[in-house]
Amino acid sequence: MIKGNFSGFAERVGIKLGLIFSKIPLTPNQWTVLSIVPAIFGFVSLAYWRRMDYAIALFAASALIDGIDGGVARVTGSVSTLGAYLDGMIDRIVEALLLFGLMFYGIPDYLVQGYFWIALLLFAGTGITSYARAYADHRKVITDEKKLGKMGGILERAERLILVFLGMAASFLNPLYLTQAIALASALAVITVFQRMWFVARNAE
Repeated sequence: MIKGNFSGFAERVGIKLGLIFSKIPLTPNQWTVLSIVPAIFGFVSLAYWRRMDYAIALFAASALIDGIDGGVARVTGSVSTLGAYLDGMIDRIVEALLLFGLMFYGIPDYLVQGYFWIALLLFAGTGITSYARAYADHRKVITDEKKLGKMGGILERAERLILVFLGMAASFLNPLYLTQAIALASALAVITVFQRMWFVARNAE
């Protein structure tokens, strides 16, 4: 939803970031890989240090770096299919680090806590949402890139991360807010999977 409705705004922001950070001698792919570093420390902050404030700052830094790589690629004329592949893969890894970190955050016995299973459901929904598009492309059910780009859904990556980040910030007021945010994101992720399957069924070539 956000990606489709604000793609022009996001591209303009990306280009501005590209103009600023292209002066640093790093390739777009190096920027992409670099975004995983703060995410790893963000995971450690959640799973071991139990510091939500550190985690929010570190995952926010990872998101910023993730926005830099595309901007640098556009500004320097180095957009590539390999870069798009690496960007997508690193995005999934960073999101996995976030969700697994949340699974273990403040949970003394994760095997019996509902919190763990809600976060696990969100992780599964996240993976299947991305897989729905990739598999439609792989099986050539939909080959038109413009159609694939319109697949969307109620909870794409941007909305999902915003909702989780809001829950993380609200947890300082009441930890229950984080649980509720993850539960809502999980439910919407499941809905998005079925939305994408329905989209493929209606637009099959």
